[in-house]
Amino acid sequence: MEPVGFWGHLVEIAPYTGYVYPNETAIPWTVLIVVYPYLTGLVAGAFTVSSLYHVFGMERFKPVGQFALLTALAFMLFVPLPLLLHLGHAERAFNTMLTPHWTSAMAMFGMFASFYLLLLMLEIWFMFRPYAVRKAQQTSGFIGRLWHLASLGSDDLSAKAMRYDEKWIFALAVVGIPSAHGLHGYVGFIFGSLKSREWWSSDLMPVVFLFSAIISGVALLIVLYVLSCRLRKIPVDLACLKGLAYVLWGFAMFTLALEGLEFANIMYKGREGIEMIVQYVTGPLLVPFFILQFSLGAVIPITLLTYMIWRGTTGKALIAGVTVSALLVLFQVWMMRWNVVIGGQEIAKTGKGLLTYQMVLFHKEGLLTAIAVAIAPLFVLLAMVRVLPPWSAGAHAHQRSVS
Repeated sequence: MEPVGFWGHLVEIAPYTGYVYPNETAIPWTVLIVVYPYLTGLVAGAFTVSSLYHVFGMERFKPVGQFALLTALAFMLFVPLPLLLHLGHAERAFNTMLTPHWTSAMAMFGMFASFYLLLLMLEIWFMFRPYAVRKAQQTSGFIGRLWHLASLGSDDLSAKAMRYDEKWIFALAVVGIPSAHGLHGYVGFIFGSLKSREWWSSDLMPVVFLFSAIISGVALLIVLYVLSCRLRKIPVDLACLKGLAYVLWGFAMFTLALEGLEFANIMYKGREGIEMIVQYVTGPLLVPFFILQFSLGAVIPITLLTYMIWRGTTGKALIAGVTVSALLVLFQVWMMRWNVVIGGQEIAKTGKGLLTYQMVLFHKEGLLTAIAVAIAPLFVLLAMVRVLPPWSAGAHAHQRSVS
């Protein structure tokens, strides 16, 4: 008889070595739970880039200012999906909203995420309201009525109305900074507060999650911006790209230092079961942690970015180097999420044994499902860009004015 999980779906019996509890033979949090913090990190990082332009008035980020907001919204729409698929009965998620438990960090996620999603949609509406009004004036028939509906009947494009919109955009962006970062920081808080897992119980976990989120979002925007310029057959704004490279470089170095400190902290705090942790670090974790996450995903892109900044690289070499670095950073953050979520469960709670996660391909929580959930926001983003082009003249009706 095949084993059945708590939510009614088949689970995998993980092979193990050493002593584990009888109820620990299955790893409950699968690859979908790896996708979940990865998506929230991309949202927080993309919003950070948008804030550099809309809040701090850094004009070099204007080419990606509106695009970053659309990217954050596209990925935010899919953030709850991995949890709902893992839950098995998606309708049960509403219980946390209807009967909230105020002491549960997980229960608070629904309200916090809903607030941030509403905030993000409001900022995008104020940002593209002039564009929607112009489209409603220029288009007739059913499409014109849709654009009029999108503008919510607000067709005032006077200077006073535009200043009013700018104030709302600025205020929403300011509130959105702690909201976006808190959205992802709470994920690290969930893991860091679980004392039952030796690999998770660290006070640095929320901070590491937050800064890795920023670099993943910046890296995603670099890749998407370069790709969009190629598709639109226009030159890449080198000033914008170099600015993104500086942001990625600075936060990547700081994130690497934090991850190193967190690793040292976990190893130093280990008392009971420290031998098993050492065995895990020097055995199953050697390739995914030290080689893939640290060496390939962190050290190489930081070295490459440092070399290009030192040499003053520009032109096609800058575009290629920054794009490759961004792709490696995206891979590094994915491996970090994998090593935290899956790696933390591969160490038995007893500290005396190791489990091995057996990932399947065709399953509700298998690899193909995880890939589909991870790339689905890109198709939604493509549709958003077609409807609300962030690079058109109409989309830039609001000009940042910093006193």
